[in-house]
Amino acid sequence: MVYALMSWFPNSYGTAIGRFLARIVEPFESLFNFATIGMISLAPIVALAVLSFVQMGVNYLGQLLLGY
Repeated sequence: MVYALMSWFPNSYGTAIGRFLARIVEPFESLFNFATIGMISLAPIVALAVLSFVQMGVNYLGQLLLGY
C-alpha cells in the first residue's frame, strides 16, 4: 500500500525506503502488469486482491487443520 502511494510524491522511489520497497514489491507486482487501463496501472489493486485471497485461503486451511 505504501509503495503504491509513493507514486504521488516526486522522487520518493529514489529514497532508501523507496528502493527497499521496490526490491520487495516489484517482482510480485510485475506479475500483474496486464491490468492497465490506458496509462493507469491497476497492478497494485490486483496484487492486493490476490494477497487477500491467499490470506483467506491460508486462514481457511488453518481452521481445517487445527479445528478452530
